[in-house]
Amino acid sequence: MKRTNLVLDADMLDQAVRVLGVRTYSAAVNQALAETVRRKKAEGLSRFFGTGLWQGDLREMRQDKPRKKRAR
Repeated sequence: MKRTNLVLDADMLDQAVRVLGVRTYSAAVNQALAETVRRKKAEGLSRFFGTGLWQGDLREMRQDKPRKKRAR
């Protein structure tokens, strides 16, 4: 853990504590930071998967054969 002094908006901090359901300001700030980092990493994944790095035919690569649809 790192101990630091921050100047924070008191109303926003109170809202964060209520919305996040935590008991302390530190817990609210830590949870908000963790969520922000998680979201930014997730955004990076979508950009990575949209780059077209992988090329191939998944149907061709499959070793198993998909079941045929049954007629009802």
